[in-house]
This record gives sequence, C-alpha cells and structure tokens, in this order.
Amino acid sequence: MQFAFAKYHALGNDYIVIDPKDLPSPLTVEQVKTICHRNFGVGSDGILLGPLPAKDAKCALKIYNPDGSEAEKSGNGLRIFSRYLWDRKIVGGEEFAIQTAGGLVRSTVFDGGKSVRVEMGRVSFWSDQIPVAGPRREVLNEKISVGGREFTYCAATIGNPHCVVVGRDTPCAPDSNLPEAARAERRALPEISAETARQFGPLLETHMNFPNRTNVQFLKVLDRANIQIEIWERGAGYTLASGSSSSAAAAVAHKLGWVDRNISVHMPGGVIKIEIGDEFSIRMTGPVTKVAEGVMDKEMFAG
Repeated sequence: MQFAFAKYHALGNDYIVIDPKDLPSPLTVEQVKTICHRNFGVGSDGILLGPLPAKDAKCALKIYNPDGSEAEKSGNGLRIFSRYLWDRKIVGGEEFAIQTAGGLVRSTVFDGGKSVRVEMGRVSFWSDQIPVAGPRREVLNEKISVGGREFTYCAATIGNPHCVVVGRDTPCAPDSNLPEAARAERRALPEISAETARQFGPLLETHMNFPNRTNVQFLKVLDRANIQIEIWERGAGYTLASGSSSSAAAAVAHKLGWVDRNISVHMPGGVIKIEIGDEFSIRMTGPVTKVAEGVMDKEMFAG
C-alpha cells in the first residue's frame, strides 16, 4: 500500500495528483479523507486521479473533494493536472483535451509549466442545468435566506454548480442618496470577507435550493475589468482560490452588465484571468506551482 504522488498548488488551492497505475487498489472514500487531511495525511484541497483512459481526449481525470465526494470539474485542478502531464512529458506545448465528469476541456501549458490556459466550456444560468430547485428559469438576482440573513444570489454552472452572492458595493447596490429603505437594503448586503464565506458558505452549500449542493462565491465588483471573490467550495470548505468559481463569478458579473469580457478575478491566493467569449464560453489562465513528489506509506491508513 505504498504509492507515488505529486503535489501542486494553484494560487494556494492545492491538489495531490495520483496516477491510477500506481495504486494497488481503487481509492476508498476513507482513504481520500485521510490523504487530504492536513494533520493525519499529506494534506490538500482534493485529489486528482489520472491520467485515465478517454475516447475523445488525451486522457480523463477524476476529481475528489476532501470529504471523499467527486467533483464534476475544477479549474485549478485542471491547470494542476495539465502541468502534471507536462512535467511527465505526456503533453508538450500543444493544446490538448481532458475529459471530466463536467465535460470536455482544452488546455495549453505555457512558460515552462508555470502558466496554464484552460478552455472551461460554457456557463449556463438555467435552473435545470445547474441544478436549482423550482420551475425552469435563469437564476438571476433571486433571494435566499440562511442563518437569519437574506441574500441576493445568481446561480450558474460550468459543469459544476455555483451560487454567486451579491456583496456590498456592487453596482446593483442602491445609491446612498436614495431613501432610508434603499440604504438599509444596501447595508444588508454582505461584506466580502473570509469570515462571511466561512459563516454562510456551508449553509448555502447545503441549502434545499441546490439538490447537488453548490459552490459559493461572495462577489464584489471593483471596476469593469476587476472583481473580488471569497469562496466556499463544495466538499472542501473555505478556499484561497478556485478556477471554476472565478469562471462562474465573472460570467454572472458580465451577464448582469457590470463588467466587460476580459476580467481579472482577485482572490486571497492571487489573480486568475478570465476571458468571456460567445455564448458565455470561458477561457481561464492562471499560474501553477509544483510543491513536492513523494511516496505515501500504508501506515497512514492504519488508523
């Protein structure tokens, strides 16, 4: 039960990459939890299992959250996995495809492996595709109540579900010159902070509106080319950076007319560049850093 692994981070969002050929047996949920645990295991925000066989792509990728559940797609995970394939000389500087549970993506590695561009696919705001409970509709500027607070949110999918919560000082916030009721509504919008994400993120993740749970972003628009988000990631918790969250939040801000097509997404871990194309296709570019290679010992799983 010893097997090799590599560890990378993308703006502080770290993943362990394991080649399934190195595993003596398939990973169990408990093993995933142990590996990701930051005290009892190697520690990470998830596991990337690949390369796996794929019919219409260079390879397939399976993504595990720290709670043992599977994620359909991860922007940072895809950048890290692309760098891993590049490091192992499975790919070069050409564009290549990766199959995920959330759809096919195309990736290109630049700058000696330190930067990766991923064509993430198209964002949809339709409730039946995300999914969000209720009649079929585009989920934009709806109200949701958790923890004694009411929030305005939009929902989106880019192969995995997202709930984008409108924060204070966004363009939709009422002007301070308006009557007191409008100013009170503005004050009720959440501050964009790690504390807000940690307090309300888990409540929104598991809200009954989201049958498959959801990733949560708290959004502040800085200007036409820059947004700020704090992230609570489904199955992982508070996260320093996220590629799919950046994609969803940027798409929501553009959908509502607050930003243009080229957007810098600012997160505690750093900045990801998002380009929004026709029909809300998303191109994401961001850095990847290699951390370590090693071998996991069976003793880690002994209890």
